[in-house]
Amino acid sequence: MKKLKLVLLGVLALFVIFAGCQKEEVNEEDLLPLNFKVEVPDCISHNVGQKSMKGDAVEGDEIYGHLRTFISVGESAADIVEDIIQAIRKYGLNKPMEFSYESDDDGRTKNVVIIVNWDFQLTTTDAVSEGNDDGGIGLQVFWNKSPVKGIAILHPYNLNRTEVDDWAQAMFRIDYSEAGEFNYEQHMIVYISDMELGDPATEPYAMQTMKMFVGKTGDIVEVYGNSNHPNAVFHSGNYVGFNWAFVAAGNEVTDIGVAEVGLPASTITASTREVILIENSIRNIFTREIEIVYPNATQEQLDAYLLNTNPPGFFNSDGFVTAGSSPNASYEPLTEAILNLTPYVPNDVSNLKIEFKTSSTTE
Repeated sequence: MKKLKLVLLGVLALFVIFAGCQKEEVNEEDLLPLNFKVEVPDCISHNVGQKSMKGDAVEGDEIYGHLRTFISVGESAADIVEDIIQAIRKYGLNKPMEFSYESDDDGRTKNVVIIVNWDFQLTTTDAVSEGNDDGGIGLQVFWNKSPVKGIAILHPYNLNRTEVDDWAQAMFRIDYSEAGEFNYEQHMIVYISDMELGDPATEPYAMQTMKMFVGKTGDIVEVYGNSNHPNAVFHSGNYVGFNWAFVAAGNEVTDIGVAEVGLPASTITASTREVILIENSIRNIFTREIEIVYPNATQEQLDAYLLNTNPPGFFNSDGFVTAGSSPNASYEPLTEAILNLTPYVPNDVSNLKIEFKTSSTTE
């Protein structure tokens, strides 16, 4: 996950360099968004210091730590797009134009075209690769001012061949809207596909794809999604390939949050909360796997070990607090909120593909 964040930061650095190649006066009519992401409260996103329950139980931050990591990665992708938008604004790239520049990083020529099919549309290509099936496209940004909504699609390999050679197929897409869809004041959807898996023997839990929804109304942010880990294996060695499926809600003012996680097989085609989060809850999956490896384990031993897998998990600004029972009444609205959230269909996320847009694909 750390390597993925470095790749995204490298893309941002490259884009800022190209933006500096074409400084112009900013139009008085600014077509660009002030925001291109929904902020996620730290309690359910960033990897801040965490405290755990002590004793013989599997610890709470072992159960939910990955949840916060995956949400943070999705948010980082949105951060990069928002920073790109700010760079476009800063250097006045807000009207129809075409220009080329030579990347200081990989030494390859990049072509930039800005048109106005949307209120704003920018495309960056690797010049030598424009005859390839993907058109050599490294970045597309689409934006409408009324209603406020936009799409950004990135293929880092076509922006910097030097830094992202190990991620040659990886694609990222962020949809952002303030148009009120899904009954939220703001929402974003983050898509990640075709990540490099590496050697299953050394990187069994590598993430290949991810889809995450973040919606905000007032102080409450709700999150749901899945990340796919096709080489992941649990205790028995029989359960290979699963989605880390999650729902969460957080209050950005009080910085408290509630989350629930399931581990459905990557090939599951069910769409219901019952199957994805309840039948395939962490507790149920762990129980099944442990009983295969340790058939003589007593129920008392299982209950003690799996104490912190009881859904949901509760968080504050320090991280994991407890599981199963709410620490206090302030968590209750968030607990109720996640009951209305369901992750995506695991098989759909496992097979997620991201493509750049053509003149005939505008949505």
